[in-house]
Amino acid sequence: MWPHQELDVPELRRDGQRAVPFHQFVLKVHSRCNLACTYCYVYEGPDTSWRDRPARVSDAVMARTARRVAEHAAAHELPVVHVNLHGGEPLLAGPAPLVDYVTRVRQAVAAACGHPCQVRATVQTNATLLSERTVSELAAAGIGIGVSLDGGTAGLNRRRADRRGRPAWPAARRGLAELARHPEAYLGILCVIDLEADPIDVYDSLTGLGPPAMDLLLPHANWSAPPPGKPLGAPAARGGPTPYADWLIPVFDRWFAAEHMPVRVRLFTEIIGLLLGVESATESVGTSPVAAVVVDTDGAIEQVDSLKSAYEGAPATGLDVFRNAFDEALEHPGVAARQLGMAALSDACRACPVVRVCGGGNYAHRYLAGAGFRHPSVYCADLERLIRHIALRVRAAADLPS
Repeated sequence: MWPHQELDVPELRRDGQRAVPFHQFVLKVHSRCNLACTYCYVYEGPDTSWRDRPARVSDAVMARTARRVAEHAAAHELPVVHVNLHGGEPLLAGPAPLVDYVTRVRQAVAAACGHPCQVRATVQTNATLLSERTVSELAAAGIGIGVSLDGGTAGLNRRRADRRGRPAWPAARRGLAELARHPEAYLGILCVIDLEADPIDVYDSLTGLGPPAMDLLLPHANWSAPPPGKPLGAPAARGGPTPYADWLIPVFDRWFAAEHMPVRVRLFTEIIGLLLGVESATESVGTSPVAAVVVDTDGAIEQVDSLKSAYEGAPATGLDVFRNAFDEALEHPGVAARQLGMAALSDACRACPVVRVCGGGNYAHRYLAGAGFRHPSVYCADLERLIRHIALRVRAAADLPS
């Protein structure tokens, strides 16, 4: 039934384990982008399915997706569903389709659910198309705005250029200025780590933009296509170079030492929470079951986009909103594997003393061509070093015995 997937999955749903319903719906509004970032895993990676997808989502797909979200929320009595509008660059469609999509979902959920269910909506953008009108319309519709940047200066954003090679920073800076006038809609900044950039410069410049939150993301990479600073080689558990921990630790120390932390850094707060026994809310660390699903512009139901960095067709499920309910996607082997927690991890991961914090790292980062995903993360050594460093700092701050 399922498209080819390079999976090594233990027996699924064993011991009566029930699937965790989706509560995060990533809805693609536009499948193209106005930028040509050289490191983009969507347009420069091995999966080229975007070429065969319609550029914009149709009314029919929006209507059917709204019904499917409502159906899922009603069946599982969800108190909240998160609608994340993505692309490409979703604002290539203009603000009206985004507002329309969210309105359809909210109306469908209200009509289908016999219980209170809140629809929280966000859009992730590169900020270059954020005009006063666009920000105002999105804010008025209750759609939060997240921004993707490489830093808060022109130099740090040198790899972000448009399709003519012109720097994207001037337009992004203007968009951020408009967004600052609507703090109620400003969600925060996502930043992919660039080892060539000074980590403190990146952190300080992003903090200077006044975001309420930020996240520092490991580049999507794997054992067959390692990230910058990592050698090509067979999966290894622990040990080896730690360039990403070396980059993140000075940022953590600066952030943690601040008398009043100026911004919430999600990676750090998630690790601290896990160390204190709180479940994770992100795929990057921890073993909480994945609860996100993607609907592309043609209505295809897919797994999370990070899988596009592994191989052609990796996110595909063979399902779509016209023929299939989201409950069917819950039974897909890839989704099931990422809901099994510790049971889906490699033997090396399960034997690691920091596994309940690390969680094996991002699922896509465990991939090895021909051998699937049941390996430690390509960032295994970095994650262990970072987690141990944070644990020591938290213990010292709390004056706990080691």
